Amino acid sequence: MNSIRVRIGVLGLALLAGLSAPTAGTAAAAGTQAAPPTVEEQRLDRAVPQEMLRRSGFDAPAARFARDLGAAHSYAQARHVVERTGSALWRRAVDRAQGRGPAGGDLSRDDDRPLYWARLSMTREVRTWEPGFGLSDGQRGALLDALERTSRGQTDIRLPQGKGIGRILVTGFDPFTLDRDIRISNPSGATALALDGTVIETADGPARVETAVFPVRWQDFAEGTVERTLRPYLKQVDLFTTVSQGRVGRFDVERTNGAWRGGFPDNDNVSRTETVPVADPASQPQWTTTTLPYAKIVAASTGRFPVYDNTSVTEIPAGGTQAVVRPDGPTPGSTARAGGGGDYLSNEIAYRATLLRDRLGLHDTLPGGHVHTPVLQFGAGNTDPATGSVTDPEFVANRLDIIAQVRTILKVAAGSPVTG
Repeated sequence: MNSIRVRIGVLGLALLAGLSAPTAGTAAAAGTQAAPPTVEEQRLDRAVPQEMLRRSGFDAPAARFARDLGAAHSYAQARHVVERTGSALWRRAVDRAQGRGPAGGDLSRDDDRPLYWARLSMTREVRTWEPGFGLSDGQRGALLDALERTSRGQTDIRLPQGKGIGRILVTGFDPFTLDRDIRISNPSGATALALDGTVIETADGPARVETAVFPVRWQDFAEGTVERTLRPYLKQVDLFTTVSQGRVGRFDVERTNGAWRGGFPDNDNVSRTETVPVADPASQPQWTTTTLPYAKIVAASTGRFPVYDNTSVTEIPAGGTQAVVRPDGPTPGSTARAGGGGDYLSNEIAYRATLLRDRLGLHDTLPGGHVHTPVLQFGAGNTDPATGSVTDPEFVANRLDIIAQVRTILKVAAGSPVTG
């Protein structure tokens, strides 16, 4: 059946490619309204993203996507192109990270950045596309949503069925703070690519890891992307871990997550300072806690970076007005101002995932929480964003060591009872 689908898909694409692309005039006649590129998409035109795409071969999928989308003559055809291409982009990135297929260039296989920049090339194409048929704002939004979800692995989670094998769900993030240094890679995203679909040996036997990557954008989180992705699977998994980049030179298992957004700009340079917006805010707690076996993880020898059980939070005490740091966690009745993982989207994904766990009645049975990786650093002599190269041997070695240590942390955590 799979080979039949592939032949049908290739035939359909060939037929689409043989049709003439719509002109700007026909698009205007149809009344469609393209949107300008986002702040995030506008960074694509800089030299560094283009170099990364060329040196990984990920410039080719983006160019093919533009041609295929331009050949679509209906929303249904466009949707087919978007879903097929998004899924193929995710699988290509995973395969490249895990050593399958051509490298496509000299950029190291463990690099998460080609996927990020190729996805933005495609979302910009959808956003600015002027088709020769009527395309409503809702339909364009649906195409963008489908491209985001498929190219992030969010629709590719395939948990094994039956007994004898464990099930682990891991999430990562896109690169961020790109105006500070556009070369930035996110080790959590690289980890997601390296581990997706792999099997690790734990004390309880083999366990399969499934992963997905999330955007660094406040609005996507407010629209429920975390809950929509994780909800179908939390009752099926034996362990989940949200992962993001944290502090220099250390891993942290974040004990407590807070219901507060601190306003740091996201990848679209948008700020949000507010209580984390969730469904049913009337029952929303100020704090959620990890159920990962943090003591066991900290005590284990997992790699060259130290691992800490981070219990600190920032709160407004009950009856108070000023925020204070609490090294040992929140006090009763306090209002969150930062979890152990801060007040940015890494704290928010941890808060949302653990709140979802609790609302599904899994607090006492499902180990889950957040792990912060070390900051991924460039090598000595390559730290200046203006003059530095996009990669170096120390940079690659650091990323590989972080990936390996996350894998070992999962191995230690798997099969352990919940904590907290």
